[in-house]
Amino acid sequence: MEGSQSKADISSRLQIIKQKSGKSYSKIAEETGLTNVYVAQLLKRQAQLKPEAAPKLRAALPDLPEEFLREMMKPPSRSYDPNLIQEPTVYRLNEAVMHFGESIKEIVNEEFGDGIMSAIDFYCSVDKVKGVDGKDRVVVTFDGKYLPYTEQKSEHMVSRLKLQ
Repeated sequence: MEGSQSKADISSRLQIIKQKSGKSYSKIAEETGLTNVYVAQLLKRQAQLKPEAAPKLRAALPDLPEEFLREMMKPPSRSYDPNLIQEPTVYRLNEAVMHFGESIKEIVNEEFGDGIMSAIDFYCSVDKVKGVDGKDRVVVTFDGKYLPYTEQKSEHMVSRLKLQ
């Protein structure tokens, strides 16, 4: 299907199905047991729908055609429009990560050692809370597995082992 229709076309049709349902990403997430960001990723064709989650998504979005479910279970082409950085919310989120990134890196290294946070074994959610002043606040949670950098010893390289 995705070969005959562009990713943007499929995503657009998935967004229409979501809008017709009247449900928010958070409501669909609650009904499927997924995070709200992952549901958005699925409907943008940025994540792969796992077979065990398909019936739950179908129950949450009854107008979702079987052919779309099958398409969503294929590995997606994870990409983004480079112009997306100009969208104000995305721009500010990028700005926040760039501004706080060096300090976050220092704390990760201090707490865990020399390594990184995985963006593959990763959970993300967006929540709305009231601040101490009573105003709405956005809470973005990045929950990634810690991956230590490894010392690169030649004896551990598979190709080196095969050559000997």
